[in-house]
Amino acid sequence: MSQERLNRVRALLLLAVLLAAPEVHAEALFVNDATVHTMGRQATLQGADVLVRDGRIKAIGPELPIPVDATVIEAAGRPLTPGFFSGISQLGLVEISAEEPSVDGALALEGLRPEFNVTSAYNPWSAAIPVTRIEGYTWTVLGASRAGSIVGGQGRPVALDDGYASFLGAPILFLDVGADASEQSAGSRAGQWMQLEQAMAESALSAEPDLQWAPAPLLTLAGRKAMERFRTGGITVFQVDRASDILQALEFSARHGLKPVINGGTEAWMLADRLAEAGVPVLLNALANLPGSFDQLGARLDNAAILHAAGVTIAFSDGETHNARKLRQLAGNAVAHGLPYEAGLAAMTANPALIFELTERIGVLESGSRADLVLWSGDPLEVTSVAEQVIIDGRLIPMVSRQTLLRDRYLQQKPETPRAYIKPTAARDETP
Repeated sequence: MSQERLNRVRALLLLAVLLAAPEVHAEALFVNDATVHTMGRQATLQGADVLVRDGRIKAIGPELPIPVDATVIEAAGRPLTPGFFSGISQLGLVEISAEEPSVDGALALEGLRPEFNVTSAYNPWSAAIPVTRIEGYTWTVLGASRAGSIVGGQGRPVALDDGYASFLGAPILFLDVGADASEQSAGSRAGQWMQLEQAMAESALSAEPDLQWAPAPLLTLAGRKAMERFRTGGITVFQVDRASDILQALEFSARHGLKPVINGGTEAWMLADRLAEAGVPVLLNALANLPGSFDQLGARLDNAAILHAAGVTIAFSDGETHNARKLRQLAGNAVAHGLPYEAGLAAMTANPALIFELTERIGVLESGSRADLVLWSGDPLEVTSVAEQVIIDGRLIPMVSRQTLLRDRYLQQKPETPRAYIKPTAARDETP
């Protein structure tokens, strides 16, 4: 038999197998009768249903037909939102902050090292991730830091779904400018900007490895290449609070083609119109209301409201890892001090996705978007509400963490007796 005829026979046999195979239906999820905060074109829908299949939202609307293969979640009118953003954190990079072998998000080498990238150390099975995830947070941005250096290194957005390759966007460069940012410049802001200008000039030589900067280079050859990638429009996060430093960050970014994001921004309200005009977003701590340093003398609780009113895209981040789950309290406080409610929700969902240029339609609930959903017991910006069910990429997340296992193990079972070590029957086989 000729090779051509043999190939034809094989193709016919494969077709016959495919036609004879039973139809396979992907598992579906169906959320029934929810108050859906889509954070998109449909705004908020009352009494709406959401159909999820293959990790994507297939339909949103009232009275949708329920597929026979769907797992149904009865919302009974409770709020349904996109998964929340847990801020810039070191989730998956640290277990116990005081135990150095379990901390992977920092580097202690001399010089500027923009090539330092924390994503290679990410551990999706870190115990801190479920603690955050079951509180309604489905993604974070891994931050990089370096003691005594203005260049922290590179991080990246990542979904908190237990996956080793769950990164969502492009690498992000972290710079720290302020009173305590650099030992090399003795804390001098002028010295910090001088070093950054030299680093940018050195990065322009990345295509000429034999050409050395004189008299003393700040970057390695790998550092040149890393910095050069951000000169062509990469996202650069500036950790900065003082208004004059924010202004310098804007001008520096404009000179060198960076896409700046202000993180901290305690005095950003002073430059609200300038930030809006430049289209520069701000990640802020909405609880910053006292001058914790000389860089934060202008702290005020209505910072978020002022920035939003001026047209600045805002999101929330407080740099926490083990307490990242409390970030929605910041949003609630910002709303209490003048930020519109829907803007507070957007700052936890759609806005951070927009800021970090995620292309998988994270942060909104629309047909075709990735199915990252949270069903809440009540108002998600109210501290007495809890996340009842978290869904990431269309998958029901077990609402269990090390903390819940310990709670169940040591939970007092006999109210009439003093607190004691009692193992509930349901938890005897669990190993926290």
